[in-house]
Amino acid sequence: MERVALLRTSGRRLLHRCRGGRPAVVPAAAASSLARRPLPSSFPARGYSSLPRHGRYWPAATPRLARRLSAPAVSTSPSPVPYDTDDVHEYAAKLGFEKVSEQIIDECKSTAVLYKHKKTGAEVMSVSNDDENKVFGIVFRTPPKNSTGIPHILEHSVLCGSRKYPLKEPFVELLKGSLHTFLNAFTYPDRTCYPVASTNTKDFYNLVDVYLDAVFFPKCVEDFQTFQQEGWHYELDNPDEEITYKGVVFNEMKGVYSQPDNIMGRVSQQALSPENTYGVDSGGDPNEIPKLTFEEFKEFHSKYYHPSNARIWFYGDDDPKERLRVLSEYLDQFEASTAPNESKIWPQRLFKEPVRVIEKFPAGEEGDLRKKYMVCINWLLSEEPLDVETELTLGFLDHLLLGTPASPLRRILLESGLGDAIVGGGVEDELLQPQFSIGLKGVSEDNIQKVEELVMQTLKNLAEEGFASDAVEASMNTIEFALRENNTGSFPRGLSLMLRSIAKWIYDMDPFEPLKYEQPLQQLKARIAQEGSKAVFSPLIEKFILKNTHRVTVEMQPDPEKASRDEAAEKEILKQVKASMTQEDLAELAHATKELKEKQETPDPPEALKAVPSLSLQDIPKKPIHIPIEVGEINGVKVLQHDLFTNDVVYSEVVFDMGSIKKEHLQLLPLFCQSLLEMGTKDMDFVQLNQLIGRKTGGISVYPFTSSVRGKEDPLTRIIVRGKAMAPRVEDLFNLMYTILQDVQFTEQQRFKQFVSQSKARMENRLRGSGHGIAAARMDAKLNAAGWIGEQLGGVSYLLYLRDLETKIDQDWDSISSSLEEMRKSLFSKNGCLINLTSDWKNLEKSNQHIAKFLDSLPSSPSLGSDPWLSRLPSVNEAIVVPTQVNYVGKAGNLYQSGYQLNGSAYVISKHISNTWLWDRVRVSGGAYGGFCDFDTHSGVFSYLSYRDPNLLKTLDVYDETAKFLRELEMDDDALAKAIIGTIGDVDAYQLPDAKGYSSLLRYLLGITDEERQQRREEILSTSLKDFKEFADAVESIKDNGVVVAVASPDDVEAANKEKSVFPEVKKCL
Repeated sequence: MERVALLRTSGRRLLHRCRGGRPAVVPAAAASSLARRPLPSSFPARGYSSLPRHGRYWPAATPRLARRLSAPAVSTSPSPVPYDTDDVHEYAAKLGFEKVSEQIIDECKSTAVLYKHKKTGAEVMSVSNDDENKVFGIVFRTPPKNSTGIPHILEHSVLCGSRKYPLKEPFVELLKGSLHTFLNAFTYPDRTCYPVASTNTKDFYNLVDVYLDAVFFPKCVEDFQTFQQEGWHYELDNPDEEITYKGVVFNEMKGVYSQPDNIMGRVSQQALSPENTYGVDSGGDPNEIPKLTFEEFKEFHSKYYHPSNARIWFYGDDDPKERLRVLSEYLDQFEASTAPNESKIWPQRLFKEPVRVIEKFPAGEEGDLRKKYMVCINWLLSEEPLDVETELTLGFLDHLLLGTPASPLRRILLESGLGDAIVGGGVEDELLQPQFSIGLKGVSEDNIQKVEELVMQTLKNLAEEGFASDAVEASMNTIEFALRENNTGSFPRGLSLMLRSIAKWIYDMDPFEPLKYEQPLQQLKARIAQEGSKAVFSPLIEKFILKNTHRVTVEMQPDPEKASRDEAAEKEILKQVKASMTQEDLAELAHATKELKEKQETPDPPEALKAVPSLSLQDIPKKPIHIPIEVGEINGVKVLQHDLFTNDVVYSEVVFDMGSIKKEHLQLLPLFCQSLLEMGTKDMDFVQLNQLIGRKTGGISVYPFTSSVRGKEDPLTRIIVRGKAMAPRVEDLFNLMYTILQDVQFTEQQRFKQFVSQSKARMENRLRGSGHGIAAARMDAKLNAAGWIGEQLGGVSYLLYLRDLETKIDQDWDSISSSLEEMRKSLFSKNGCLINLTSDWKNLEKSNQHIAKFLDSLPSSPSLGSDPWLSRLPSVNEAIVVPTQVNYVGKAGNLYQSGYQLNGSAYVISKHISNTWLWDRVRVSGGAYGGFCDFDTHSGVFSYLSYRDPNLLKTLDVYDETAKFLRELEMDDDALAKAIIGTIGDVDAYQLPDAKGYSSLLRYLLGITDEERQQRREEILSTSLKDFKEFADAVESIKDNGVVVAVASPDDVEAANKEKSVFPEVKKCL
């Protein structure tokens, strides 16, 4: 729920960098749902992030402990960047900074200096190394006293103009015209973070200056309309109509409060810490948000957004002197304040007795309500901060308990049949006091007590018996591999480091400690070797869990009436508000509503826009980023090799053509992929196989990949087996890949039944929380074959299939098992196979012999042939009805079918539509949390989508007026240059080596040449206003011929159909 650009740049992704297309190297349960193209995971949200659990900031492949400890190992330098530290410290002293501590951090090949600004007490961590992906962040301690969402609304609002940049939203201007690799803001339960990153030094300092001015001198504290827009306000277009609530945060949180998993997390946290700031919701409770006043809002900023209450972070290869110079210009304008005392977070005292909480959540009427309960058991682990060794050991224990499908607590809970899927994040240590949470959802009412008993008994057994030595070795290797690889995906390494440091620093603890993991890690390994793992881990289970009376059990009960009851209660409150108003009051409110909309829809004047610093087109490289590739053959199979420095890690993809499987087996594919990784062989059960993968490699995943191919009717359909290992373990990696593909036996009926239950629970969660993704998949399925396949593997059709399959497993297991075996025989053949490798040349050459052996072991049988996969869903407008307080509204059409010929300018134009027209009308004026468009240049599908949207028909009207917006658009040279630069920033997005190799593979599969990339880049750089006007004709076709899909509440769909009959098909899914 963080604030970033919501850009579903599928065409850009595959043409240029495939940034979002890197599935995590995890068991297929997570990876296999990736179908044609990954859906967005980030939004133009400024955002609330309740404690960022479940790896919000990290690729799922990274074990949680490694996420805690991982330091951004800089890829090329053997030692910290040399600079004259005495000279820097002398310069710092002149600027009013005193050095508190300086340390060499070997783990991240950096020199880190902690400074204190003498005048204000602001603390600054300056981390220098040779990482070009520079990171800045400023963090304030912002503990709320109630659930009005004040820190969250303020985090949105400070980025809406400032003293130096007095336009409506400098943030959006940065989205349009910056080369940022990260641009965002987060609201935690007790702090607010404002990070940026860029590889371009000039661009980086532009971002830093805009953010510093925004947090210290925002316009919002003097502008009531910004508070209304981002927080909440009464809206009334006409005195005869009903009053409604509007506000971006208000609607965002209505979406959050519609999702059972989010409700569970919030209730658990608040019940664990009822006496301190964690007992309220920093994001805001929709029932409480309208109680927040503008005066309270202003006072909160004045109190907490002060240098005395700030922790400031710099990281990368920029000049450490320049960091301090820029900071001093802002900090010197302030005097010291008492904010650090007022913002101090006090610990929750531990309970003497366990507590039980019962909460209802909105549930649909589909299925048996008695089997939709959720239960989670939570512990607050300590009243005092833990020492480094204990914290590290708890992290390992967490991975042993829950980190993989073979981990005993996770496995035993799922195998029990008491529930469908795990809830609770295990150990969470990003707040003042660590906690541990575990439970199940999809539980029958009469099994609630059994789940609690099973959790406690399993933990008791593990404390008494200890863990298998193979399990301990697998966990140790997995975590050490992740630390060495330090793969943070598209997330900047310096930012992951900052968030770890801040988790101690914000509580006045040592900010260096989380950066140094090597010594405590070696000490833990030595202790395990000397004392045995039972002596290390069992006392922790006893002390922190079994004998810990600070335990909260949260039981969540499904309530099919809750959503409608909440809506009715809100309407009643608004009805009373209106009844209390005079005619003059109503006229004044209607006038205020009109004034706010006029302000929101009036563009900033050109002179204000010029205030935001930006690069020029001369700063932009004329050629695309080159990724080395050598195409060769081994034993008749094509092999792609990418010579890149990877710190001795070898990344491999083995690609098989999936066009040979039968159409009736298509929807089994995600479960087939999961079975390969989570069932056993004749020699090993799945636990042993999983542990072997953990001991020998960095992970293996198997998943389907599908995409349209421009100019072709047939889609690209592949199965990708993805793995990574240290160079000396490459033989083990390919041996294990062979074992997974050829030796795994599809005989474990009950495990397969678990996979179906887990997948069903995951899909139902997606329907509520990622309705835009469901709508996008459904529209694509109506418009092209690749979209149809993707929807069959990860959309509403897949959910319906899973529900049907769940009832068939017991009656027809032999048939399902034989289908899985038949799929294996048709898929995994040497014919049509392709290998992709990424590492340095020395490792690539050494890997060839292991590849040859692997290929020789594959069967060479010809593919069996299959039915053609050119299906579509009926091209009819459709509403997917779910119990929610917000909507996800989509409309799409195929531009190629209307005659449009691809030009690189389309990337610029679609990004501009998202960042201007849709941002202003769907989000700012309409009150949705996000509104955006996407052009999939492979299929020609152009889509509009909204996210957590209070509207439905109004949003569709905005989509239909896009062509008119383009025809009437006026842009000066500066605005056009910004749009082009921002697009190049997407195209040239920063990638780690594995992502570069994967991007190159996908381009090869899709037939995208370097010549085409160069052509598109030149077209992007030469985009003109004329291109915008001409593109209007292309999008005009969607207005009359497009297809609409909305994931929405029953009431909103019924109201829309009464007014316009827009949805002939209404499908109830929850």
